[in-house]
Amino acid sequence: MNVVVREIRKNDIDEVMEIERMCFSVPWSKEAFLLEITKNKCAHYAVAEIDNRVVGYGGFWVVVDEGHITNIAVHPDFRFLGVGSAIMEEMLNIAKKKAVTSMTLEVRESNIAAQALYKKFGFRPVGRRRGYYQDNKEDAIIMWKYDV
Repeated sequence: MNVVVREIRKNDIDEVMEIERMCFSVPWSKEAFLLEITKNKCAHYAVAEIDNRVVGYGGFWVVVDEGHITNIAVHPDFRFLGVGSAIMEEMLNIAKKKAVTSMTLEVRESNIAAQALYKKFGFRPVGRRRGYYQDNKEDAIIMWKYDV
């Protein structure tokens, strides 16, 4: 399967929302995504497509020289096919172009698959946010990559 990663467009939002609802117990609203891609000048979002179907997305904010990954998700039917890796590669490429030197993110303690993806790209756990997730008060693992 050929995965194509490109900048998100407004007409991708419905497919992104479908994935968002499948992947997260507390999904972002459609309005939040629209604000991110139309108004937030710090935000950079990409989608992954297979056969012209959006199967994943990811985004991050640039604050001075740091990047903060806000979200990354892959449709459950398309996991373990390299989609998440393709999205991460694109986000890191964009970050380099924006002179980002380090990146951070929070990930659920129970999300071992996501942690493995991040570790593959050089992110390392450095801390914990206790009770971070609203739905079940699960801890978040804080991860950093210092050599973008």
